[in-house]
Amino acid sequence: MTTVITGIGELTTNTEEWGTLRDAALILEGDVVRWIGPAAQAPAADRRVDAEGRAALPGWVDSHTHLVFAGDRTAEFGARMAGEPYSAGGILTTVEATRAASDTDLATTLRRLRYEALRQGTTYLETKTGYGLTVADEKRCAALASEVADEVTFLGAHVVPPELSADEYVDLVCGPMLDAVAGHVRWIDVFCETGAFDEQQSARVLAAGRARGLGLRVHGNQLGSGPGVRLAVRHGAASVDHCTYLTDTDIEALAASTTVATLLPACDLSTRQPLAPARRLLDAGARIALATNANPGSSYTTSMAYCIATAVLQMKLSVSEAIWAATAGGALALGRDLNAEGAVGVLRPDARADVHILDAPSTVHLAYRPGIPLTWAVWQRGEQVV
Repeated sequence: MTTVITGIGELTTNTEEWGTLRDAALILEGDVVRWIGPAAQAPAADRRVDAEGRAALPGWVDSHTHLVFAGDRTAEFGARMAGEPYSAGGILTTVEATRAASDTDLATTLRRLRYEALRQGTTYLETKTGYGLTVADEKRCAALASEVADEVTFLGAHVVPPELSADEYVDLVCGPMLDAVAGHVRWIDVFCETGAFDEQQSARVLAAGRARGLGLRVHGNQLGSGPGVRLAVRHGAASVDHCTYLTDTDIEALAASTTVATLLPACDLSTRQPLAPARRLLDAGARIALATNANPGSSYTTSMAYCIATAVLQMKLSVSEAIWAATAGGALALGRDLNAEGAVGVLRPDARADVHILDAPSTVHLAYRPGIPLTWAVWQRGEQVV
C-alpha cells in the first residue's frame, strides 16, 4: 500500500540533500518514505492526500518524558507560582502516589498522555521510570513503559527514597534494581544534582548501566552549576538533559563531544528557572535537542509546539534551528543514526514514515501563532493516525 502526500507548500526534510522543498510530495510505502521530490513529478500511488499548500515536517521526537506516574501536584505548582523555590524533593510526592497505584491506573495515564502527544505530532517518544524507587515498582514501571514508548530509560537514580541512605540506595540501583529492569529498557539515567546524587554516586550508576549494555543519559545542571555536564561528556553519554546553568567550560566540553545538550524550556518556565543558553550552545558548535520533560511536577505538558515557540521567542533560536532540535536533535539524543534506514527526525527515502502536517503554509507559524493548535494530519510508521 502506497500513499502520496502531494501539494505540500513547504517540506522540511532536515537533510543536506533535500533541505526545504516547495510544492513538494512524499510517497509512503509501508512504514518508510519511498520517494521525495516536486509534486509535479510524484509517481502514482494507491492513495492520494492533498496537503493543499500546507507545511510538512518530520514528526516530533520527544527525547525526555516521565509518563509513568500517579497523583497530582497542582498544590506544589501553585505554591511555586506564589514564590516557593523549586527543589527535587517534590518528586517523592509522586513516588508515594505511584507506589500506591495499580498497574491499570498507571497504564491508563501513560496511554492517555502518549496519545495526547501523538495528536500534536509527536511520533517518537522516550519515557523514564523513576517514580517507583523500589525493585518491584521500578520493574513494573519499566514493563508498562515498554508497551507504549519507543524508548525506555531506567531512572532508578532519580532521588533517594526516605527509607534508605544515599549509598544504600545506589547499591540497590546498581544491583537488584538494574537486574530487574534491564530487559525492558535501553538506557540508564541519573539525576546528578544537589538534593539527588553527587558526582561519585552518579558515576557508579552510569558504570553499572554500561556494564549491562545500556546507553547512558544524565540529568544535570538544572538547579545550579555542577558536575552533570562534565560527567556526561567524560562517560560518553548520549545526552545531558536540562543544562540550565552552564559555565563556559561546560559549553566548550559539549561542543567538543558527541553528547547532545537536551533543553527543557517548559520545565524552566514552570520552575521559574532561567532558560537554558540555547544560543550560546549552538554558536559554540554543540548539538542540542528540545524535549517536553512531561511530568506531573515541573513540566506537565506534552506540547512540543510550546517548546518550539518558547525556544524561538525567548531562547533566540531561529524557527528552523528549533525544529531541527525537536526532531533530528531528539533523534541524536536517543542515539539514532539520521542516515540509517528507518531513521526518525528526518524525511528522505528509507526514513521512517513519520510525517507531521501543519494547518499552516509555513513552519514559522509555530512561533508566529503560539498556543494555537496547528496539527492538521500525522502519519506514524506510514499509518495516518490524526
